[in-house]
Amino acid sequence: MQRICRRKLFQGLTIMKYCKKYWDDVRLVAENIPGINKIYNKKILITGATGMLCSPVVDIISLLNREKDAKIELVLAGRNEQRCSDRFLGVLDDGDYEFVKYDANSAEKLDVTADYIIHGASNADNRKFLKEPVETLLSNIIGLKALLDLAAENKGSRLLFVSSSEVYGNRERFSYDAGGKIAEDEYGYVDILSSRSCYPSGKRAAESLCASYIDEYDVDAVIVRPGYIYGPTISKTDSRASAAFTLDAASGRDIVMKSKGEQLRSYCYVLDCASALLSVLLNGERGEAYNISNKDSIVTIRDVAECLARKSGVNVVFEIPSDEEKKSFNPMKNSVLDASKLESLGWKACFGLEEGIERTLKFL
Repeated sequence: MQRICRRKLFQGLTIMKYCKKYWDDVRLVAENIPGINKIYNKKILITGATGMLCSPVVDIISLLNREKDAKIELVLAGRNEQRCSDRFLGVLDDGDYEFVKYDANSAEKLDVTADYIIHGASNADNRKFLKEPVETLLSNIIGLKALLDLAAENKGSRLLFVSSSEVYGNRERFSYDAGGKIAEDEYGYVDILSSRSCYPSGKRAAESLCASYIDEYDVDAVIVRPGYIYGPTISKTDSRASAAFTLDAASGRDIVMKSKGEQLRSYCYVLDCASALLSVLLNGERGEAYNISNKDSIVTIRDVAECLARKSGVNVVFEIPSDEEKKSFNPMKNSVLDASKLESLGWKACFGLEEGIERTLKFL
């Protein structure tokens, strides 16, 4: 059945425009996921399913069910059922998934069984870190604990925890020019007395919680650390730099930069990230962490802004940030991830930076 192209707003969220070209891209990345048939005829529980990273995972699964008769049972967990229904309007019908109540700030037990669990629910908005540092830190631990308990009860299930490249902290003695890509066992400094560290500290603690459940309760868990993910699944209220740049460019507004933008970052288009999540879920080694990065998209923040401006016909302008805005900035100087461990599973990115940005603007 041909799915309808729709654009919809719900509670301040921009819902991307589904169209044939987008589904062609979904089909392309689905074909590049090693061992994807392992998930056929299984049940998968996803938290954060309406969010930037996991919503395209839902799209991949919906396509597999439609075109491959994969018979994957989909359970979407969240706080608001209407939000979930609106997000996937035209993609999922009522009988295509089950919705269960889930709040990452609550330790309430989930009454569901699943073969696979993807935990993608997390506050990742820089501005919210400043307003809700306590909730940001605790939700990473409390929300994960409920799912690890579920995995411990359902022997044979596997859990994928979506962590962050911010766990690496600052590693100033390394530089990308010197070949200093960050491998999964190389950690730097995080200022634990800064409330902005609520996010990386929460993710670090959550990863340790995974390791503890593996050792004490024999849970099967694996971890991913995405770099800087961009694409049309951003929300209207996302305050991260690349998201703000994208929304400005898509709306025909000049892109406003609050720094020189010289920091090197590992970027990855959101559909490539979704295929990486499923690749690690199905093929990653228990207890291991995997960086998500496109080796062909290691650029500066300014490079991203200028590419967006060039593709949308707007300008890049510079403003001095306020002291409050500075507090929300990611303190990491460089965040260049080594994705060779992920690539060893058979994963590869399909979209370079220019291709990804062209699609982002097209689908918004």
